[in-house]
Amino acid sequence: MMLRRSIPRLLVHKRFSSASAGTIQQLNAKLSPKDIPDEATVFSMIQPTGKFHLGNYLGATRAWKDLSDLQKGNQKIIFGVADLHAITIPKPDAAEFRRFRKEAIASILSVGIDPSKVSVMYQSQIPEHSQLHWLLSTFASMGSLNRMNQWKSKSNIKEVDNETIGKVKLGLFSYPVLQAADILLYRSTHVPVGDDQAQHLELTRTLAEQFNNTYNVDFFPIPTTVFTPTSKILSLNSPDKKMSKSDPNQQSVIYLTDEPDVIKTKVKKAVTDSISESFNYDPIKRPGLSNLMNIVSGIQRAPIDVVESEFQKFNNYRDVKNYVSEVIIEDLKGPREEYKKLIQDEAYLDKIINEGQGRARDLANKNVNEIMKIMGFN
Repeated sequence: MMLRRSIPRLLVHKRFSSASAGTIQQLNAKLSPKDIPDEATVFSMIQPTGKFHLGNYLGATRAWKDLSDLQKGNQKIIFGVADLHAITIPKPDAAEFRRFRKEAIASILSVGIDPSKVSVMYQSQIPEHSQLHWLLSTFASMGSLNRMNQWKSKSNIKEVDNETIGKVKLGLFSYPVLQAADILLYRSTHVPVGDDQAQHLELTRTLAEQFNNTYNVDFFPIPTTVFTPTSKILSLNSPDKKMSKSDPNQQSVIYLTDEPDVIKTKVKKAVTDSISESFNYDPIKRPGLSNLMNIVSGIQRAPIDVVESEFQKFNNYRDVKNYVSEVIIEDLKGPREEYKKLIQDEAYLDKIINEGQGRARDLANKNVNEIMKIMGFN
């Protein structure tokens, strides 16, 4: 039986009030002005692992550009580099870390995000993130954090027992509380994330409701989780796992900065299968081929069945891979050329970061002062 996926969607979990049940709203892959309210505050961040790869682009930053293009009215849009989150895992040396942070900013801007419409910043430059993290940690239960999946996966924990838990760093364990603080600090209403962050957003909503109920206020909005529409992009050579910069086989990863000949070589070596008489989408039985289809679907914003139909005109995998390479090369041409210019202009990047940080911190400081007042500190 052939498995099909319908049109790529942007899934939105909506909570209209703290008492209402969650619903799922399915929208088209391409955002329209009506999708984000005029008064919305949109917030998202990405970790500084250096220059971005195809999964970062299709799963996050291209949707950020869509939001930037549609910015209107009194909307606030804040995108950041989550450098405080980055140190919860084995740390690079300081010089490499600084380079990764700068490359992340250049990658964000390279896709065409307009810094005059969007505040782009480093998380660590705004100390209110850490301050609210502490305040919210007094609401978060150990039980709720223990149920989180990310600290287990990042610690490579298969079975939870006292010995393995004892080795987990506190920063990694409380990571979801800091993420909640990141979001709630700006009183965010819409948070575009990948589906692997859905559990953390539920905790964010829970903490927002607990704070509001404890102090009998309606201060924190209950944020909407906006899932980016593209399917998860997998490793080219190990399609059982996500595309990742940390993959020891770098032929499995396509970077925004890769030259056309490099992209062609990587796609040519991508794992597929021995069936060449038909090219059907089946992520269980044909994960390699399905991953290539997902890449094309994501880039073209086309339904999988349309991409699958297009693939039927090919007679062999050589033609399939040539086509996939052409689609990727053409789409990444602009970001690749823009990144090259940006990464050489450190003064410009610093200017954008400082301006974005200033706007974001003004809002963060205002909100934290109000939170402290509600709690009785001021």
